[in-house]
Amino acid sequence: MCWVFPDRESSRTSAKWNASFWSTYVDVARELGLSWDRTTPESVTVDALDLRSPKVYIDGERVTPEDTLFVTSPYTLPYQMADAFNQFTLYSVLEQAGFYLPHPTSFAVIGNDKLATLLYFKDSPVPPIPTVRITAGRDLLFDDYVPTIADLPYPAFVKPAGWMASRGINQARDSHDVRGLLSLAQGGDTTLVFQPDLGRRTVDFRVYVVDGRPHTTMVRTTGEGAIFPQYSTGGAAHYTDMPEELADAVAYCAERLPVPYFCADFLHDGERYWLSEIEPDGGIFCPDAGDPVIVKTQRDLVAARFEAYRAGHARMLGGAR
Repeated sequence: MCWVFPDRESSRTSAKWNASFWSTYVDVARELGLSWDRTTPESVTVDALDLRSPKVYIDGERVTPEDTLFVTSPYTLPYQMADAFNQFTLYSVLEQAGFYLPHPTSFAVIGNDKLATLLYFKDSPVPPIPTVRITAGRDLLFDDYVPTIADLPYPAFVKPAGWMASRGINQARDSHDVRGLLSLAQGGDTTLVFQPDLGRRTVDFRVYVVDGRPHTTMVRTTGEGAIFPQYSTGGAAHYTDMPEELADAVAYCAERLPVPYFCADFLHDGERYWLSEIEPDGGIFCPDAGDPVIVKTQRDLVAARFEAYRAGHARMLGGAR
């Protein structure tokens, strides 16, 4: 099992992600009898002089569709953008070379843009949250975006359309804030999405879906002084039972995205649920490493995810799993 991930982390960030989930992934994979390697996009090279029998190498070592599956999604935080195009194209090359990829290339772009995701799941029984999408490009000074925000309710929730880990989230109280945030985003041609602010009572439910069925649910609540529910901003996170109101929406998402594993995020504003986003490569972290029951829940979920990948790989090869 080879995880294609751009090697752009600082030593501090790398240590953080290792403690959060990478080291757990390695341990659980080993317990399942799987090898687990993380590699960079540029480490994968392909000899396709014979187009009917391409040879794929990782750091010079030959791998084949029979012995290796690749896990990859587009990672597009600002410091990863140098790798973004190679990620997308390598994704497609590996698929065309016959390798099993649990996250399909057809969903790569859809899953990387928050509005594209919500449009793809627009018929969800739990409605997707209304969204405005604006790219802060070179012609921003002409204010051509103004008609787009004519009906935007304030305060509005603002975040980059393609970043992960809840980076870049802000609040716009009026059109002047919109202008200011777009001007800042212009420095990196960043696309922003604007959504209704659901209020400080908002709770985030993440449903981990394995083989089309809800496996584990995590709820995240807002931290002191924060404007959104996220563990990284002081919020609390814990495992819980999936609310029954989400069952039909999860089944709908699984039908629209028939993959071994994904995360479906739903927001509850105190009165109703909203579909927030879908992550095919949602990280599985442990909200309390000191509680053995919670640690076991995390590890059981990781194991189920990897078993689903292995079963999908076996099916691709014509096996019965």
